[in-house]
Amino acid sequence: MSNGQWYPPEWPGRIRALAAGELTAAEPRRAATVMLLRDDATDTGGAPAVHMLRRRTSMAFAGGAYAYPGGGVDPRDDDRLVRWAGPALETWAHRLGVGTPAEAQAIVCAAVRETYEEAGVLLAGPTPETVVTDTTGDDWEADRAALVARELSFAAFLEGRGLVLRSDLLGAWARWITPEFEPRRYDTWFFVAALPEGQRTRNASTEADRTVWITPGDAADGYDRGELLMMPPTVATLRTLRPYATAAQALEAAPDQDLTPVLAQARLDGDELVLSWPGHEEFTKHVSTAATDETPAGVRSGGEASGVASAPGAEGGTA
Repeated sequence: MSNGQWYPPEWPGRIRALAAGELTAAEPRRAATVMLLRDDATDTGGAPAVHMLRRRTSMAFAGGAYAYPGGGVDPRDDDRLVRWAGPALETWAHRLGVGTPAEAQAIVCAAVRETYEEAGVLLAGPTPETVVTDTTGDDWEADRAALVARELSFAAFLEGRGLVLRSDLLGAWARWITPEFEPRRYDTWFFVAALPEGQRTRNASTEADRTVWITPGDAADGYDRGELLMMPPTVATLRTLRPYATAAQALEAAPDQDLTPVLAQARLDGDELVLSWPGHEEFTKHVSTAATDETPAGVRSGGEASGVASAPGAEGGTA
């Protein structure tokens, strides 16, 4: 670990295997994660807070690392058109850099669905101008559990409850792709959104042991001091959120954020392996090639290096 950054010990072995042609890069799966902001957090000095969860320390991949709610696109996220508020799907497709409106719907739906599945927060309402204010109750929990189990598609969930997806409450912020040497790869879009009035985050996952509301500045400072464990995309997005005094300001700034995909690169420099993320020099890592002889066969099954856990969650109670 460098500062608060987590590096899997098998990376050097996998990188050498990829360079030698002994490892075939996996195709990245599309994913979305949401940096949920609120302005009314206490003890933040007036700055908005971001909702973060900590992966259980018992987890093999990035145990103890802080991240945002998020996960992979469900193939059914574009199985039918959903009632939609905000920019047209064609506009979203252009912004996200994908080829079709259906692809854009799947990514935006994944962002909204994962936030509901993992934090209990739903960016949808009965009309294009409203948002549901209460997602508690046995019937809501039954639907959420069915979504998590993939027994219910998000489109069918919205249709069954007569809800409109509020894409206007989201702002696309960044895009990171898991390095080619990882066994499980994700092409992840990061979004910002404000916590809807009346809704509260809650425990809605099994892969996190706690959540916090923390300002981006405090979270980044905690990483710099080595107190908070994070992966590069998480730290990088926290730093870019730091200048904004309100959630509304961050959302207004979203259209100007660069969505050029960030993909880690690796090279051999003498007896060192150099790992870097273009445009993010602070994460450059130098690893001795003698540090490990682990091969792909010895790699633990794990998650992704995109900063999005496959199914992160939130702590018990409300925040």
